[in-house]
Amino acid sequence: MMKLKELEGYLQGVESFDKPKISLEQYETPSHIASRMVHTIQSSFGDLEGKTVADLGCGCGMLTVGAALLGAGVCFGFDIDADALSICQGNVEEILESPSVELLQADVKTLGSSACRFYKFFDTVILNPPFGTKNNQGTDIEFLKVALSLARTAVYSLHKTVTRAHITKKAEDWGVKMQVMAQLRYNLDSSYKFHKKKSVDIEVDFIRFSKK
Repeated sequence: MMKLKELEGYLQGVESFDKPKISLEQYETPSHIASRMVHTIQSSFGDLEGKTVADLGCGCGMLTVGAALLGAGVCFGFDIDADALSICQGNVEEILESPSVELLQADVKTLGSSACRFYKFFDTVILNPPFGTKNNQGTDIEFLKVALSLARTAVYSLHKTVTRAHITKKAEDWGVKMQVMAQLRYNLDSSYKFHKKKSVDIEVDFIRFSKK
């Protein structure tokens, strides 16, 4: 298995958004967080190597590329934004020697129906969902609910630590096991005109959801 430091080095080469769209809460997952996420998923649970994986809201492909580097059988990246998928495709071609990646343009929130062709299709689903700020309140929960409908084994997601009680209640309501793997500091660089600081640290939980 690739060492964490080497993995992070590859992910530091992932190109980010040219013009991030605030309506979609487009922020790149930091390479140090993404590398630790996927490394833990594989080293602790073996949920990537040889598995069918989905990355919901894949953006520029930080988690998609990370999963592929750790041996995912095939990784499907879903995003609503064609511009993000174009950047993601470039990253896949630049970093991966023999990419086993499929990119699909779709509104993640429409994939949650049991009639969806991807219902329970994936072994593992990973995501760094929109945190639901600005005009997108509740989007993180919508993404998580869809992820659970698509996964056969486990879902790995990032959520703001301040929402942990709310996420825990949702997991109980849905009858799924929730395990907080780590509490991380998400360094958010200034990306939009309304940002007054160069960067801000947000505490986030890295959580694994699975069947009880």
